[in-house]
Amino acid sequence: MAKQIQAFLLICLILIIAVAVVDGNTAQGGQEESVDEWFHKLGRAKEKVTKFHFYFHDTVGGKSPTAVRVASANTTFTSSPTYFGLVVMFDDPLTAGPEITSTVLGKAQGFYASTDQNELGLAMYVNYHFTTGEHKGSTLTLVGRNAVDQKTREMSIVGGTGVFRLARGIATAKTYFQNSANFDAIVEYNLVVVHY
Repeated sequence: MAKQIQAFLLICLILIIAVAVVDGNTAQGGQEESVDEWFHKLGRAKEKVTKFHFYFHDTVGGKSPTAVRVASANTTFTSSPTYFGLVVMFDDPLTAGPEITSTVLGKAQGFYASTDQNELGLAMYVNYHFTTGEHKGSTLTLVGRNAVDQKTREMSIVGGTGVFRLARGIATAKTYFQNSANFDAIVEYNLVVVHY
């Protein structure tokens, strides 16, 4: 079973990377010339810092979940207090405020997996896909460990597409709301992103 889960996770990671590459090409209209032109100007470009503040709505329960379990070990729900082995895929809305009715900025798409046997620690892979405003069509990629029980967690921004090519930075997460019965959560994110 462990080998099947590992194979499944590897396939998911390959698919997510492929989607990110296609998404990056789509954000630039699929024109390779624009990337080449951008690259040739890179030597003269100055780094910029962009800060973001938004909310990530992870809905596990109800009729329209945005996060679904795709894999778990035999012991995940029977003998693991940390849900070790659980893998969840998500397509969560990003909003300007904590209310789901506030302005939608984009989506958080990716997966998280419970990877710690002693505390609730998630390995996260997230693409923030911006669908409105000046960053529309661009993405940022977050990878890191999310120790959910800590008040504030820090994860890495490791790349991006569109206006965020060669991005790097830091994301901090803080749980704004969590429903302990069904695990729905609203998480507040602050990002500091360095890009060209």
